[in-house]
Amino acid sequence: MQQPHEFPGSEHAPRGQGGTTRVLVVDDDPTVAEVVSGYLDRAGYQVDVAGDGHSALARAAAHWPDLVVLDLMLPGMDGLEVCRRIRARGPVPVIMLTARGDEGDRILGLEVGADDYVTKPFSPRELVLRVESVLRRTRPAGPAQPVHAAGVTVDPAARRATKNGTELSLTLREFDLLAFLLRNHGRAYSREELMREVWGWGFGDLSTVTVHVRRLRGKVEDDPARPRLIQTVWGVGYRFDAMPCEEAVRP
Repeated sequence: MQQPHEFPGSEHAPRGQGGTTRVLVVDDDPTVAEVVSGYLDRAGYQVDVAGDGHSALARAAAHWPDLVVLDLMLPGMDGLEVCRRIRARGPVPVIMLTARGDEGDRILGLEVGADDYVTKPFSPRELVLRVESVLRRTRPAGPAQPVHAAGVTVDPAARRATKNGTELSLTLREFDLLAFLLRNHGRAYSREELMREVWGWGFGDLSTVTVHVRRLRGKVEDDPARPRLIQTVWGVGYRFDAMPCEEAVRP
């Protein structure tokens, strides 16, 4: 039986060794892996390549990546399980590659913690732009003060969120979504607006927003089935409501 791979803790994870951002590309199709890694290399990224799930975990253990491009359909251990294991070990962004346009595949990928997805066949240039977009959101452009409401605190500089003092385990997009809604508490946003403001996309599958809201409710609400904080505004979208008699503190 194969021994489980040991991953470095996030505090030990080398972020961009030598000033270069490291991307792990995981795809069992050598042609796809070669093309994707070639485009990323030319864009200035340091690229590691793995052809299956076990190799991917070993690569991540040896050199913790800044981002993972992960094929859903892998031999043996599929991309969903690889994503689960990597996300369980540290906060690294994951872009999932899906061979089919099936909505169920995309939602499954998002449910296990993927931050974005690209459906095959895809433009390598578009993938590079997605990588840049995701990484840009992991590195805030400037200092931002923590925001607090209803027992929830988001610290953008530290990329840390807590509820009643207990740290929340959030993916990149979940953190960004919570931070945006918290900063703009009391205002309702449509899914299109959230996709533009949080994901930076002018278009895309709106189920991405729906899935992230559901996952976020599961982590911040006392009863996700009856949410009090992240409210659905029928016909509009979603709104973060501060608890009665509590004011949100913003800079």
